[in-house]
Amino acid sequence: MIEEVERIVISLPATAEYVDIVRLNLYGVASKMGFSYEEIEDMKVAVSEACNNSVLYAYKQETGKMEITFEVLADALSITVKDEGESFEPWGKTGERVTLHEKELNEAPIGGLGFYLMQALMDDVCVESQAGQGTKVMMVRRLQKSEEKV
Repeated sequence: MIEEVERIVISLPATAEYVDIVRLNLYGVASKMGFSYEEIEDMKVAVSEACNNSVLYAYKQETGKMEITFEVLADALSITVKDEGESFEPWGKTGERVTLHEKELNEAPIGGLGFYLMQALMDDVCVESQAGQGTKVMMVRRLQKSEEKV
């Protein structure tokens, strides 16, 4: 059986003023799904970090856009932040994955703390970055079934 996916896509200028619009949309979608206030706040921090990477690094002072996709799954919310700007390698060497547990905080590269934060706040984080095609940050937060809602 194929899972039905509700998809909300927002395309915005990659400027700091528009990050709040993404956060407001996230709040609306996540609260409708039944995420707790604390879970939504965690997701807002993670999505802000992903958007800020597009705003700060993707277009190097040029104008550009970022596309945010919310996918509402039966038991999770998937959030993708995509830009078409400069690509970069958030994990160090190509193909090398760094997690919060493998390095000391003071070893993180400047500007790289956002990825540690995203990993700490979300269940899954995946970054795809290709030269000339931009960067895509995909994050998933699973819905925890509460005992009280049974």
